Amino acid sequence: MRIVVDPSAPDVEVLRKAVAVLRASGLVAVPTETVYGLGALGTDPVALARVFAAKGRPTTHALILHVLDLDAARPLVAGVPALAERLAAAFWPGPLTMVLPRSELVPDAVTGGGPTVAIRAPSHPVVRALLRLLDAPLAAPSANRYQSVSPTRAIHVERSLGAAVDLVLDAGPCERGIESTVVDLTGPVPRILRLGAVSAEELRAVVGALEVHVHLVDPGVAHASPGLDARHYAPRGRIVFADEAEGGLARAEAVLHAEPGAKIALLLRRPPVAATPPKGCSLRVLGDDPVTYARNLYDALHDADEQGATLLIVEQVPHLPAWAAVRDRLSRASNINET
Repeated sequence: MRIVVDPSAPDVEVLRKAVAVLRASGLVAVPTETVYGLGALGTDPVALARVFAAKGRPTTHALILHVLDLDAARPLVAGVPALAERLAAAFWPGPLTMVLPRSELVPDAVTGGGPTVAIRAPSHPVVRALLRLLDAPLAAPSANRYQSVSPTRAIHVERSLGAAVDLVLDAGPCERGIESTVVDLTGPVPRILRLGAVSAEELRAVVGALEVHVHLVDPGVAHASPGLDARHYAPRGRIVFADEAEGGLARAEAVLHAEPGAKIALLLRRPPVAATPPKGCSLRVLGDDPVTYARNLYDALHDADEQGATLLIVEQVPHLPAWAAVRDRLSRASNINET
């Protein structure tokens, strides 16, 4: 069931219905500022097992617990270091996840069997209102099948998970469109495990020294953070890259000349100057700045899947720090590790 919720004034009765579903070990897809999450009560082993089954996700992969604020996070961790206090003051509520030593209250299913827990306080008004009523941590990985494209609209959730979700709260498209940054605070120097909506430069302005430790992890090993697989966020079609818009058009024309029945999706940063896509090739302009591009990326990948595109030609994005998270998503979606 999908229910439309006004993010500016969430209907309390709808939220109470969602809370009842969650407390009965149900799954509720919730909007966040990043992507839609597959929400389950974070202390309910039955509900957590349903999350892994619905997504087809390895149980070694940790789930992020969503809380209202740092006070709600304290019982879930063994301690809150000063750096966590500073980061929470700067970025919570918002798209930053902190990895800290877990407390005994956190089930093994949440942590992938590891000694740490990933926690964040989302900023979307619907999920925040839900957390207030629930008064408990909400486990909410992206509401899609494992390794496929994350959902930024409610319809994406329904297409990916179908009847596996008991309730979908539809609050329109997600503002950020890309997942939270995950920073590990368990070592002597904070480490970024997953690039995301908060940049490394923004984090350094608060914490000083910072390592960017984005790497690939074997599927059978406990993952302290989501998004560490070599292939992730992937559409059904194959992704190739073009140096610029006109080069992408030329490549599409060459493919269609050789394979007249091919279906191609062309994803560009800006419109081509003096050409139009050939028949059989859809065009999506994502934006020439990293924030706009990130907001549109997953939606464009979902559109390509819906159109049955077997080939996606993507204009390269700049090798600049501001584009690092977008580059990470594109490299994993195409199974090319560039980070």
